[in-house]
Amino acid sequence: MRTLAGSLILLSGVMSVRRLPGAMLLLIAAILCPRLSAQTPASTSSQDSQPTFRGGIELVTIRAVVRDSKGHPVTGLNARDFQLVDNGIARRPSAVEHDNGPIGIALMFDISGSMDIDERFARAREAGYFLLSGLRTGEDEAAIFAFDSALHMVQPFTTDLDRLKGSVSSFSPWGMTSIHDAIASASRSMDSRATKRRALIVLTDGFDTASKLDAAEVSRIASSIDLPVYVLAVVPSIDDPRNQEGGNRALNGDLADLARWTGGQLFIATSTPEASAVARALIGELREQYLVALEPGEKPGWHSVEVRVGHKGYTVQARGGYVAGPRRPAS
Repeated sequence: MRTLAGSLILLSGVMSVRRLPGAMLLLIAAILCPRLSAQTPASTSSQDSQPTFRGGIELVTIRAVVRDSKGHPVTGLNARDFQLVDNGIARRPSAVEHDNGPIGIALMFDISGSMDIDERFARAREAGYFLLSGLRTGEDEAAIFAFDSALHMVQPFTTDLDRLKGSVSSFSPWGMTSIHDAIASASRSMDSRATKRRALIVLTDGFDTASKLDAAEVSRIASSIDLPVYVLAVVPSIDDPRNQEGGNRALNGDLADLARWTGGQLFIATSTPEASAVARALIGELREQYLVALEPGEKPGWHSVEVRVGHKGYTVQARGGYVAGPRRPAS
């Protein structure tokens, strides 16, 4: 095993963690290559990261994307346009914000053995480049994780996107896959991020062989942190779940549900043009997030919440709930 270039940050949580070979880390860090430089948790008891919009009340924030009947993001809405259903009770939001501020994304690459088939990791690396090239250097921030049966932090969050470039000569995927557990651990690591518009993006072929947590448990962890999880499945055409005659049915099941419950969604890319289009759509969607704020419910614990917009044909993509705790003044 090669000596690791730099220190590997090990994440605690539901997963075991092991050291990656230096070549593998360099490959993940090489997602951008020289092209970028040319571009100018299982417990749900932790509190939400709750910014204060106005006043002095600590608020729950829900990141929401609104689409029209053609699937295009809708802008220009205000608090009067939104309705909330909190544990079955209709409520009005305390505030709504929408601007084109910075975004933060964590890319989580599947490096398990199945990614060595049909050049799946090469496709994931290509999709990662497209995603990162859509960010604004010095303003947006990004981090890189990798996972097989354990989660590894390759690059902590940075606005210096040039730090994500590198080079490597070889790569050998191996090991079992723990997608659900990795998402839970990565979600917890993002709990303290201050970026208003943020997301965890999982680049995978969708096969989970070793997770201890199920999709519902993981979605509750991510939802309690208000972290949308997007799954970008990089698969050959034969594994495309949109293919009614076959495909990877796992992508139409647990992973699709997990993404939807957290306010994200599942994307499929079977080719370079499709990966490029998906990356543009995903980054564009994050820039159009509304921040919907509400006072947490009086009852501690999990609150199921639905975000609605009073316009015919509009749909809302948002997390399915939040964790309420003892109320306390915002600092």
